[in-house]
Amino acid sequence: MTTITKIVLASGNPGKVREINRLFADCGIEILPQSEFDVPDVAETGTTFVENAIIKARHAAECTGLPAIADDSGIEVDALHARPGVWSARYAGENATDQDNNAKMLSELEGVPESERSARYQCLIVFMRDQNDPVPIITQGSWEGRILEAPRGQGGFGYDPIFYVPTHECSAAELPLEVKNTISHRAVALNAMLEELKKHRYI
Repeated sequence: MTTITKIVLASGNPGKVREINRLFADCGIEILPQSEFDVPDVAETGTTFVENAIIKARHAAECTGLPAIADDSGIEVDALHARPGVWSARYAGENATDQDNNAKMLSELEGVPESERSARYQCLIVFMRDQNDPVPIITQGSWEGRILEAPRGQGGFGYDPIFYVPTHECSAAELPLEVKNTISHRAVALNAMLEELKKHRYI
């Protein structure tokens, strides 16, 4: 079986690229953002995290000829019936900022008591050997917490300032990056993916 040395990440997010490269560094794998290949964004038309991740991975593999990894992630709030879910990035509209999305969520949860503000981040990661891979590898990670009543902290991104992490008694935006990168939903899913790739002897 051919050993993989390069994988394209179906994202241009530099933070994601750094995070995955750190994890894969000891395996001799180089993670390249799809922006290096001028891969255009693809419409995320799926209704689930896994559907969107497959769409992105297949598109990146097709455009580059390389194996591809894609993730789709978001936040589910129990009091909002698991919304915003796959629409997390555009919860307040197509061009919404993180601040817009956080403000909308806080507004919708106004008056909801702490005991009913449970939430979790979800991350689904897909690996495809090529665009026609009939058996993509799929891993998942979740991160339990609750929604605060006001933002706290300057770090992270997305909903981190309003996502309270009970195990560390702070918001995700207040966590040191090195801590977040070991306990987050994406860290759990990535570590599971690394183990799967080793098991299949791709790396």
